[in-house]
Amino acid sequence: MGKFVFLYTGGQMADTPEAQKAVMDAWMGWFGTLGQDIVDPGNPFGVSSTVTADGSSKDGGASGIGGYSVISASSLADAAGKAKGCPVLAGGGTVEVYEAMPM
Repeated sequence: MGKFVFLYTGGQMADTPEAQKAVMDAWMGWFGTLGQDIVDPGNPFGVSSTVTADGSSKDGGASGIGGYSVISASSLADAAGKAKGCPVLAGGGTVEVYEAMPM
């Protein structure tokens, strides 16, 4: 089993407390389907800054990455299959799946 990182982009932010609860319930339900394959459920991201080689930085990086999770899976295909139920997809977002290489 290897570790894989899910990076979440896009999706819609819920605008009412009820809608926010429904979204959180959807995330918790999806995490529940992954069971012990969840290594780190992760967190959403807040503000960002992009740093360049000359040391300068620009706030508000343009990547649009909204958060991450780390899971355990047997292969990239297995990890991508597990991402298919992610709630961010229902809001028009995407999940980028990366293998975390052992060091």
